[in-house]
Amino acid sequence: MKKSELTFAALLVPLDFIMLLLAAVSAYQIRFANIAADIRPIIFSLPFEDYLRIIVLVALFWIVIFAFAGLYAVRGFGKISSEAYRVVLACSTGLVAVIIYMFFQRTLFSSRFIILAAWLLAIGYVVIARVLVRWLQRNLYARGIGTHKAVLIGEEEASNRLAALIRQSKKLGIEVTRRFKDMDERNFRELRELARHRNIDELIVADPDMTKAQMLDLYDIADEYHLTFKYAADLLGTKVLQTEVMEVGGIPVIEVKKTPLDGWGKIVKRLFDIVVSMLLVALFSPVLLVTALAIKLDSHGQILYLDYRTGQYGNRFIFYKFRSMLAHLCDGEGPSATEAGNELLQKLSADAQVNTRVQEPLHKIKDDPRLTRVGKFIRRWSIDELPQIFNVLKGDISLVGPRPHMTLETARYERRHKKVLTIKPGLTGLAQISGRSDLSFEEEVKLDTYYIENWSFWHDVAILFRTPFAVLKKRKAE
Repeated sequence: MKKSELTFAALLVPLDFIMLLLAAVSAYQIRFANIAADIRPIIFSLPFEDYLRIIVLVALFWIVIFAFAGLYAVRGFGKISSEAYRVVLACSTGLVAVIIYMFFQRTLFSSRFIILAAWLLAIGYVVIARVLVRWLQRNLYARGIGTHKAVLIGEEEASNRLAALIRQSKKLGIEVTRRFKDMDERNFRELRELARHRNIDELIVADPDMTKAQMLDLYDIADEYHLTFKYAADLLGTKVLQTEVMEVGGIPVIEVKKTPLDGWGKIVKRLFDIVVSMLLVALFSPVLLVTALAIKLDSHGQILYLDYRTGQYGNRFIFYKFRSMLAHLCDGEGPSATEAGNELLQKLSADAQVNTRVQEPLHKIKDDPRLTRVGKFIRRWSIDELPQIFNVLKGDISLVGPRPHMTLETARYERRHKKVLTIKPGLTGLAQISGRSDLSFEEEVKLDTYYIENWSFWHDVAILFRTPFAVLKKRKAE
């Protein structure tokens, strides 16, 4: 580990402490400012000296929470969104601890404004400070200060991609000073000379065809000369993006992670689904009632269209939508499907002039003749999908995820397509905000696979905020 990295990691502790104190002082100053006092008079006594003693202790306690949240782990640059998420989680945990202490002890103070303002400011100040630290460290890397001098071994595609990425991205802090395409006796001697004279800091092996004996020799060189040893595991190629190392009987075993949603991510996502879907039910209840009435007055048949869809792990569930088709022409496999509807769908799906996805497992009918007058309108603005909020509440689907497809469609999936069944399907998703039905099926699968492998809470929030804009955009299939 380079001294510069240790220095920056150590710098974060006092920097966070200062930011927490600054946030608390700022909240105090805002509350006692004339403008705030005029809006809401101050009815409690809190001398600044007493307040300062309290916030020093609280800030120290929060630093401990930061440490448990992994905010001081010495590692390379990750996504700033991931670090910001850890900051929010740590600050929120600290806030809850303070509230619990106040509830039982009643020995601090009773200004809810100061507590909430300090929490929000702490998140903002700490994130801003860490962004500035990253900016400073990246600028030093760009000038060659603190970079890791590395030897890259391999000439396969993975090695070439890695070399190009290191060359283009200075923020990684890695400088490839020598590259060996293969390891013969001559190259091993040269490598030992570089290591002996401390001209390199680490070895990066990116050759999947390297023998076990060669790999062990390289590891021994790294061990002997105290070099960092890294390797690009290509046993499963690009299929393996996230792994976790565990110890079983003293043997390190690598577990392939399908998605970051495993663990607490799934709990956070489910709680978020419940809270937001309940708010959406309350918000859209007038639209739901008006739509139901319009469907009933416009055509004969039930208001809801019920169909079987494929969910997580291939499990089947009943999917809710407002009926947009003539009742006797509804297709699918659910309670609302009719034989006439399925026969017409087969004819329409086989017509390349009508079905925009004729060569794919899915179908998308342009100018669908089965639609009612109200159905055309509610499909255009995706109002027909609002009842799926109740699927979210039930736990059949999530707010964000791959779109749930009909069981007759998922039966035609190829092996690589089944990756999208790893998690719960969603009311909206990355594919929906990136082109909706204008995308080909393969493009949709690629986007959904990327979402699954790179899930984050803030990514979900961003997709939800972008969904209304995607709905407003006109589609080719309309």
